[in-house]
Amino acid sequence: MAPVAMSLAARSLSEVRPVPFWLDAPGKPGALPALAGQTTCDLLVVGGGYSGLWTALLAKEREPDRDVVLIEGREVGWAASGRNGGFCAASLTHGLGNGLARWPGELPALERLGARNLDAIEETVARHSLACDFERTGEIDVATEPHQLEELAELHETAGRLGLADGLELLDRDAVRAEVDSPTFLGGLWDRRGVAMLDPAKLAWGLKRACLDLGVRIFENTPGLDLVPVGAGMGVRTPYGRVVARRVALGTNVFPSLVKRVRPYTVPVYDYALMTEPLSPEQLAAVGWRNRQGLGDGANQFHYFRITADHRILWGGYDAVYPFGGRVSEELDHRPETYLKLAGHFFRCFPQLEGLRFSHAWGGAIDTCSRFSAFFGTAHRGKVAYAAGFTGLGVGATRFGGDVMLDLLAGERTERTELEMVRSKPLPFPPEPIAWAGIGITKWSLARADERGGRRNLWLKAMDRLGLGFDS
Repeated sequence: MAPVAMSLAARSLSEVRPVPFWLDAPGKPGALPALAGQTTCDLLVVGGGYSGLWTALLAKEREPDRDVVLIEGREVGWAASGRNGGFCAASLTHGLGNGLARWPGELPALERLGARNLDAIEETVARHSLACDFERTGEIDVATEPHQLEELAELHETAGRLGLADGLELLDRDAVRAEVDSPTFLGGLWDRRGVAMLDPAKLAWGLKRACLDLGVRIFENTPGLDLVPVGAGMGVRTPYGRVVARRVALGTNVFPSLVKRVRPYTVPVYDYALMTEPLSPEQLAAVGWRNRQGLGDGANQFHYFRITADHRILWGGYDAVYPFGGRVSEELDHRPETYLKLAGHFFRCFPQLEGLRFSHAWGGAIDTCSRFSAFFGTAHRGKVAYAAGFTGLGVGATRFGGDVMLDLLAGERTERTELEMVRSKPLPFPPEPIAWAGIGITKWSLARADERGGRRNLWLKAMDRLGLGFDS
């Protein structure tokens, strides 16, 4: 970064608060008491993020008389569910391209189920009056390099050939800049219906309230410490008590699974974001953005950005940091060198906003798996189900994952459980130091590909053949 650009980026961060913007809200609900003593239930849900909340809500909607308990190690929504960009996508496969590469035969079914899932989220938001700023404005994948423009055109053509292009619009330079104005934009692909924007923390807090209204018993500051058979059910020990349940659903995602054999399938990857102060009317006019879509660029090391209800811009992504040994630690939630890099990139994208300052900066861990999209399974003879590996696209897909876990726990054969995506597993990550070295080489190779017109080196081609990936 040139000295002048670095100075501009640094000044924009001079008053930044190192806290997640979404969680820094006056409407944040107070924590519920921790579990003290022993309790029993029909279904225990471990984890108070989206995975756990959707599972508990769907369980009560399926069977209102079912006794459901949810335990959360800290407070509902405090981790990834309250720190993400607020992109709620219909895709269950981390985008059309990844789905085509992995499940081409069942992609039409996956796309249909994903669209139905997003419709159900929108309906739930309305029915339970979840005040989460839900806006189904879509998302534009923007090209900032010529090869990315070619890739978007090819993807649009492929989607049309498969009958999956409904709602997709290919935009040239003038059309995309008429939507959101940046001198770096060469074109884009607008998915008009497949993505909604929302406030992620408010969604988590709204789901918490909806669960309580339906009779779910929620205990916060109650981590699950271990999982053992107890008679015909399962027991989960907590710091001050124990839950004995007929069935258990694990929604712990990036945190170590209580089913130890699941742990090698995910690694934590830290992602970081900035939030600007509110834009003035003049600044808003300078960028346009009247249709309020989410945006993401087409690089391997990509940025995601969107505009909030109070006219701030969230700008995140690019760096994807894997800590040696897969360590999850609050110390890694902040990375000033990444904030400085992101701020520089922001003003390169929007030079007309020079002088704008950032109010919040934060990071958090994404549960990443080698195929980029969730995997599922059962343990303890079908009494325990899990879903994990959403790889940064879990705001919407976790609801689908909750339905899958409930199907598996009920022993039901459904369209969901028959999917190859549900029946198969990603390749596990190797032990250290191989994982550290492999992820490091992959990151370097992805950066090189961005610099060389998208051309992938031998290492990336080998990873593609093995079905292994790494994504920011």
